[in-house]
Amino acid sequence: MRAVNLEKLLPSDIPPGERVLWHGRPDWISLARRAYRVDFVAAYFLAMTAWNLGYGLYLGGPALAAMGALKTLIAGFAAIGLLGGVAWLSARTTLYVVTTRRLVMKIGIALPIFFNLPFSQIASASVRIYSDETGDIPVLPTAGQRIAYLHLWPHARPFHVNRPEPAMRSVRNAREVATTLAAALKAAAEEKGAVARTHPVAARAAPGDSATPASTPATAAG
Repeated sequence: MRAVNLEKLLPSDIPPGERVLWHGRPDWISLARRAYRVDFVAAYFLAMTAWNLGYGLYLGGPALAAMGALKTLIAGFAAIGLLGGVAWLSARTTLYVVTTRRLVMKIGIALPIFFNLPFSQIASASVRIYSDETGDIPVLPTAGQRIAYLHLWPHARPFHVNRPEPAMRSVRNAREVATTLAAALKAAAEEKGAVARTHPVAARAAPGDSATPASTPATAAG
């Protein structure tokens, strides 16, 4: 992967001292297969080619069959080429960044958009590993946090429309990336809990009374 100038790609609100743990892009071939469904499109046109070949032989002989099959193959190659080109552009213009505090997604072919997902707004994360060792890593936003599915696609967990989950799609070495993200989420949660324990809530004192610390620790703000 070529060197990436993260300072030009990360949002300006990332504070100094926040470390980048990992950054990467989708593998475009995997993205074409899993997000743009090139495999299904290829299978469809192969089936249609076989059908046209057989039907042409039945109706008019080898010449008609060959012509029909050739037209279907050309249409199939054009469709696969178009989807593959879009997948390449999508992967080329995407950047996923995991820091010690957040997940940042830069997506969009014509108009780049940043999605800034602080760990305090992520309820959980999961991973799906494919046979080629690429994988998808979706994150579930906390209640009240929502990004429209169409704004995210294809960088969203497939078919989760009612509660969209932003996802790092088709990343290489997905198992290692997921481990890095999980460790960062755990560290951030532990730090949040430690901060909460060192800042107990002070009970409000009635006039003439003295305030005493409450037994329930505060919940740190995200």
